[in-house]
This record gives sequence, structure tokens and C-alpha cells, in this order.
Amino acid sequence: QVQLVESGGGLVQPGGSLRLSCAGSGFTFSSYDMRWYRQAPGKERELVAFITATGGTTNYADSMKGRFTISRDNAQNTVYLQMNSLKPEDTAVYYCNTKIWLREYWGQGTQVTVSS
Repeated sequence: QVQLVESGGGLVQPGGSLRLSCAGSGFTFSSYDMRWYRQAPGKERELVAFITATGGTTNYADSMKGRFTISRDNAQNTVYLQMNSLKPEDTAVYYCNTKIWLREYWGQGTQVTVSS
């Protein structure tokens, strides 16, 4: 079955960096676009970044442009989110996501806390 497993979250100081990873299995990873979402306490889940199946196109939410970079390694069935210049407002659970035949799949999420 389709599985997405995120890792790499943690506690980081403002201005710091983290790299999240999401390993996919149970599907042909290289054939599907991937997304990172996040959900902060008391807020709705929001799209952070998107990458096409080949990695040729990426898009970001406005507040992440220039700070976050999404990438993927199809040989490793993994999508990454490099997060730089982190701010307290980036604190959230980060989820990776894909859509296969109109059905959405989610990982369990990884907590990112930005605090001094």
C-alpha cells in the first residue's frame, strides 16, 4: 500500500535551518507530483511547496519563497524540503502528500518547532 514517511523535524532557533525528508513506497514514486503541507496549532493545513514528478517544476507559497526549497531524488523515492531562515511562525507539523488517481495520501507528519 502507499506509504509516506516524513523525518527530519525538530527544535531549531530562529534563523536556523532544517531539512525534511519524505520517503515514499508502495507506488511508482517517479510518476507522481509531490507536495509539502504544514499545519500550525489552531490553523488550517496549508500548502508549502509543490514539485512535479520529474522535478522540473516547483512552486511555493508566497511566505516560503526564497527560504524553502523542495527537491526530490527519484532513485531514492524521496522528496525533501530544505528550510532556511526559519521563523517562529514556521512552527507546525509538516506533511508530505501525493495524489494518485484523485485519491490523496498523507504521511504521519513531522513536528518543526522554531523557538529560542
